[in-house]
Amino acid sequence: MSSQSLSHVQKSFLKYQHILVFIAPLLFLVSVFTMAPTPSGAGMEYWLQYWWLFPVFLTGATIVNTVGISGSALFVPFLIFIFPIFAHPLDSSTLVKVGLISEAFGLSSSAVAFIQYGLVDRRLALTLVGGSIPFVVGGALLSFVIPDVVFHALLGIALLAASYLLFNADLGHEDHGSSDSDHAAATDGGVSASLPNDPGKLGPAGVNTADDGTVTRVDRDGDDYTYTRGGYLRRFANYSVGGMFQGLAGFGIGELGIISMLGTKVPVRVAIGTNHIVVALTAILASLVHVFGGGLVGGHSLSLATTPWNMVVFTVPATVLGGQIAPYVSNALETSVIKNFVGVLFAVISLALFLMALGI
Repeated sequence: MSSQSLSHVQKSFLKYQHILVFIAPLLFLVSVFTMAPTPSGAGMEYWLQYWWLFPVFLTGATIVNTVGISGSALFVPFLIFIFPIFAHPLDSSTLVKVGLISEAFGLSSSAVAFIQYGLVDRRLALTLVGGSIPFVVGGALLSFVIPDVVFHALLGIALLAASYLLFNADLGHEDHGSSDSDHAAATDGGVSASLPNDPGKLGPAGVNTADDGTVTRVDRDGDDYTYTRGGYLRRFANYSVGGMFQGLAGFGIGELGIISMLGTKVPVRVAIGTNHIVVALTAILASLVHVFGGGLVGGHSLSLATTPWNMVVFTVPATVLGGQIAPYVSNALETSVIKNFVGVLFAVISLALFLMALGI
């Protein structure tokens, strides 16, 4: 297939991505209702038992996708601390299954939405994913043997440190400009020569890299962002540690990765969009290792027969919808609001993890 044909397919996919993204959970629901192993005699009462999870996961997915972190960072504490109040406690294997299934759909939905919006730096994303792979795999295999108490304590410390760094980060570099109507046309392949028009771009964002390494990016609305891709070593350090935690429990790389992005002067909205690709791909990789890697270290495997399908039929559509809403929320909020919100969110998650480590 020629590069022109690939470009046409890509543009068509992005143009109709809302339809295609929502078809995926629809097919998933149909397959669950028709083929999933469920308790004998399961009727309407069984399928509607956890309807209230939809607004909860919709809110959670919108929050985590808006700030570019992993869904499990909120879903796991919720399922451990709050879900039992209204339902019943869940064992660890069930937590993993619900989190992985929901997060996989939500992250994919949001990642496509951010690409369509023009807030993804593909070169940064691919470099970070490539460097994170061995750490994600190693962390996932380690999850079968490391004590939960040790893991929760370590991740709580890491997120608390990330919260501190974020509150002290200088985000003055991230303010974007607004282009006029002629410039806005150029972002989708117009003729204006004053703004980038890269035929190899990922999504509708115009992007150009100058000889000195300065990147100029224009999103779908015509807002422009200027930054450099320097600081690879600093980002590698954060993403390697985050990748280890991502493999351990499905979250960590997004939380620590966004800090390194902002610390190396990547605009906050581009950092969030690019981080979605990294989190989505590493989450899928971690999921595969969690499902199929247990036998390699004498651990456990996940059984579809024990999956609470009456939960995921509501959590999956909720995370997909939240993933589509997130880019618009991210673009509408002031940077200071996003920064402060993420910092507080990290601190709250850290507290929850410390409580988990203490067995409270």
